[in-house]
Amino acid sequence: MSFDSLGLSEPLLRAVNELGYSSPTPIQLQAIPAVLKGGDLLAGAQTGTGKTAGFTLPILQRLSQLAPATSGAKRPVRALILTPTRELAAQVEESVRAYGKYLKLKSTVMFGGVGINPQIDALRRGVDIVVATPGRLLDHMQQKTIDVSQLEILVLDEADRMLDMGFIHDIKRVLARLPAKRQNLLFSATFSDEIKALADSLLDSPALIEVARRNTTAEKVAQKIHPVDRDRKRELLTHLIRGNNWFQVLVFTRTKHGANRLAEQLGKDGISALAIHGNKSQSARTRALAEFKDQTLQVLVATDIAARGIDIDQLPHVVNFDLPNVPEDYVHRIGRTGRAGAEGEAVSLVCVDEHQLLKDIERLIKRPIPHEVIPGFEPDPNAKPEPIQRRSQGRGQGQGQGQGRQAPRNGEARAKSDARPNGDARPNGGRNGEPRREGARPNGEARGARPAKANNGSAQPSREARNHGKPNVSASPAPRRQEPAQAGHAANSRKQSGNPGALLSGLRDALRSGGRSR
Repeated sequence: MSFDSLGLSEPLLRAVNELGYSSPTPIQLQAIPAVLKGGDLLAGAQTGTGKTAGFTLPILQRLSQLAPATSGAKRPVRALILTPTRELAAQVEESVRAYGKYLKLKSTVMFGGVGINPQIDALRRGVDIVVATPGRLLDHMQQKTIDVSQLEILVLDEADRMLDMGFIHDIKRVLARLPAKRQNLLFSATFSDEIKALADSLLDSPALIEVARRNTTAEKVAQKIHPVDRDRKRELLTHLIRGNNWFQVLVFTRTKHGANRLAEQLGKDGISALAIHGNKSQSARTRALAEFKDQTLQVLVATDIAARGIDIDQLPHVVNFDLPNVPEDYVHRIGRTGRAGAEGEAVSLVCVDEHQLLKDIERLIKRPIPHEVIPGFEPDPNAKPEPIQRRSQGRGQGQGQGQGRQAPRNGEARAKSDARPNGDARPNGGRNGEPRREGARPNGEARGARPAKANNGSAQPSREARNHGKPNVSASPAPRRQEPAQAGHAANSRKQSGNPGALLSGLRDALRSGGRSR
């Protein structure tokens, strides 16, 4: 079947043909007619299946055929697409422009980490379609620089990722300001109970599309586990890249500090590598992605910020240097390769500390992952597992994560890569008391403020980082609003810092004794 049979207009078909697409993917076959009908939609598909075109093409057609509710001099915002990350927002808006190049529709993208004034200027000139991250959209709403009173279509793209990152409260604030009568489209790579709850509250008798069994990996991605001792992972990674002559390798680490350190170590090994994560400035992130896409950069080391924001044709290799604490993130990570039916390879370097995480992943995807021990890198059979949290904190890698499936749900940082690094979306810690690993608004800046000056492309340390090692008694800033998640976070802090009352008493006694000794 071709795109011609889906009821798309001639300008859209011309743009699709110029981009080299001849046959729609399964998600496009089902989503495009459903969106054209004007009803709500709940759609699930693996990453890399073409779901962006599945909602972009019919939205462009509907907006081009239907006149706006009012015919003023300024174009009203008629479609809003929310994404969890800056990179994904830029990618989606690029698709909107590419598919709509022969239509008289205008679009813009809005996210934090860059100046807000150019975005305001674009809104003043008038746009039909806005692609945005939740936090920056709320900045514009609070400053009254965007009018969504005539919105016709709302899209939540990668909705599961937005919930994972704690954006549910920002999403609810956005929804409260939108007109009640609109078409709602919810796209998600996985269907969790939380997604179902959001769909129940947002969608009205939606069409349901699920083109693959939920939480599955792409069939053409060859998955493999390389067991290795924790202290030899970097050495093994260098061996694999050099020995197999790998190029364009996307490597995932658990922490920002780990990403920086690994990129630096690979550079010393003669392998060109850059790190990308939430503390990097937007210009540094954009530059690293551009060099990786044009293959002038051999290795891109990323935290889970990149799991939904990198779309590279024929990306051959994904490496899990650290297994993710959340099993679903494994699906999203390796979904960067094997896109649109292409073949790819996903390799995970697994040490004794991560055996439980591996079991959780295999339980989720309902299949065992083949193991291959590399000669010369045989793991020590007598090695004892260490809690990941204790090990990472003890080695200066920032807040770590506990092992096992329970950890992500009760006190583990779940991919906070994009938690308002510079004015972006503003989660309040995440679900169920998850600590902020990827640094929500690291520069301590106010909403809408300029990004702090960066050193070597990195944002300034957060208040939490500056206070690292100080007694955690009353130095923490007051929470914006009391929520169960914050209460859970406080409980975790008490476990790590001891009883605050006892600590204060001990400090008081020490001061008294010091005074007497003088």
